[in-house]
Amino acid sequence: MPLALLALAVGAFGIGTTEFVMMGLLPNVADDLGISIPTAGHLVSAYALGVVIGAPLLAAVTARMPRRRVLIGLMVLFVLGNALSAAAPDYHWLMAARFLSGLPHGAFFGVGAVVATGLVAPERKARSVSLMFLGLTVANIVGVPVATAMGQQLGWRATFLAVSAIGLGAIAALAFFVPADHAHGESGGLRGELRALRSVPVWLALGTTIAGFGALFSAYSYVTPMLTDAAGYAESSVTLLLALFGVGATAGNLLGGRLADHSLRGTLFGGLTALVVVLAFFPLMMGAAWSAAIAVALLGMAAFTTGSPLQLMVMEKASAAPSLASSANQAAFNLANAGGAWIGGIALAAGFGVTSPAVAGAFLAVLGLAVAGLAYLVDLRSPVAGSGRLVAAHSVPDRETTHAG
Repeated sequence: MPLALLALAVGAFGIGTTEFVMMGLLPNVADDLGISIPTAGHLVSAYALGVVIGAPLLAAVTARMPRRRVLIGLMVLFVLGNALSAAAPDYHWLMAARFLSGLPHGAFFGVGAVVATGLVAPERKARSVSLMFLGLTVANIVGVPVATAMGQQLGWRATFLAVSAIGLGAIAALAFFVPADHAHGESGGLRGELRALRSVPVWLALGTTIAGFGALFSAYSYVTPMLTDAAGYAESSVTLLLALFGVGATAGNLLGGRLADHSLRGTLFGGLTALVVVLAFFPLMMGAAWSAAIAVALLGMAAFTTGSPLQLMVMEKASAAPSLASSANQAAFNLANAGGAWIGGIALAAGFGVTSPAVAGAFLAVLGLAVAGLAYLVDLRSPVAGSGRLVAAHSVPDRETTHAG
């Protein structure tokens, strides 16, 4: 594995930690700033809004810059946002700092995915993306629990200072291990990048991401009440069970990357089908403690099996703008987060039961399968559309330097 992939994974670990740790620190932040927990919950939304806005915007405006410089600049912005979060004197400043922290998130994963695929042979591209995403999934196993415990013991500001330190480490790793590249102007700058997204296959790929991961977040957003009210777990056990989700997500991410290098479309269909099955049986598996624990792990595995294939597919469908398309896919992930939670909440509010968000998620996963199937039919009608398989191979031109470090 090129050490550059490890550098990208370190950055992903820091981003994954800061994204999810706020959920565990909401009571601490609310008490310290004198606000209600629902008001503090808007800080989660502010970060997600930063991701959605920053992902395509920053990727587009930096399209002609050297990608190593872009990655380092994005991590500098990440460190600044988390440092300002630690120093925020009140709720409004913290809201702004969280929005700032979210801006580089999507663009980092988007540009990082293009760099990762340029570091390896064509038959290992999906695996390289999964190795970068490994930092994000491991953050759910190690980073978030440790950062949450730190915030509870030392104060929430200490957590954001620690995340800033992770960001500084990522900057050093990126500077040392990611090979230098040159600016690329094939897309014609911002206008050319945006023009490359005006295609049906790209939007179908993004739609698959929104529906597929919306299915995940419809259930996962409400997994705590499912585990306590349906499966009978004590609240103190939920953190360990969520770590099981992280283990499943990590296994699914690695499995998806390996399988997608053999069959990109087959892995995507298989992962979405597995997600439908897991979510459909989720209410039944919540009937016993042992099966509920298995269900949580399987949910993470099924969902994240599709992560690398979706990322690579979007990049291939926008061959003239892989960085922008890849970053737009990260925005789609966050739209899925918000939309899935909203749809799951509707099921709960309608009185269908505590496990009803999982059933709603199963329907969303079926929708994801349908969109993916439509995308396949479009490809069959346009054989040239799938010819972008090697687009990432042209993203870092100095091939003799790509294995440096």
